[in-house]
Amino acid sequence: MRVLVVEDEQLLADAVATGLRREAMAVDVVYDGAAALERIGVNDYDVVVLDRDLPLVHGDDVCRRVVELGMPTRVLMLTASGDVSDRVEGLEIGADDYLPKPFAFSELIARVRALGRRTSVPLPPVLERAGIKLDPNRREVFRDGKEVQLAPKEFAVLEVLMRSEGAVVSAEQLLEKAWDENTDPFTNVVRVTVMTLRRKLGEPPVIVTVPGSGYRI
Repeated sequence: MRVLVVEDEQLLADAVATGLRREAMAVDVVYDGAAALERIGVNDYDVVVLDRDLPLVHGDDVCRRVVELGMPTRVLMLTASGDVSDRVEGLEIGADDYLPKPFAFSELIARVRALGRRTSVPLPPVLERAGIKLDPNRREVFRDGKEVQLAPKEFAVLEVLMRSEGAVVSAEQLLEKAWDENTDPFTNVVRVTVMTLRRKLGEPPVIVTVPGSGYRI
């Protein structure tokens, strides 16, 4: 899942991004509304965690722009105000969910994951394919009943492949969904991660390389 965090309190923004990355999400961070509009125009995000009171361009206008573009991106709006009227206004603007500050980080993660599930074709909470069972919420992977310990990026790549339901996923698509914008697109990070993931999943191999196209399970 790819997430954009938009928050002008830099310490909070960076802390949220770090926590989401630990949950195997690819996260970009910006600190004002103008930068948010720029990123949204370039990258495809599953979820935008959006502070409402932003400099340069207000969070309400960023949210309206997402709606105007007809994007599948879901918006989780944050604000220091917990008034019911403010929550209602944010939802009427087009936000998909609303979380007042201060918030419990576990709740933020749960809400981001719930919104992420709504950006694509509905799938079961636990993904199963080729003897592999992946639970995104618990961050658990089992193969033939045996638990497999994966690093965050390995988990993210496997989740993208599982969600594709047998379709081929290109290296570029994996890079976009599992890594943030600071990753050099010319590195071999995808190939190395897939290679390590194959080894950890064991024999017989379940990740198939489609020459010139990408990977599938």
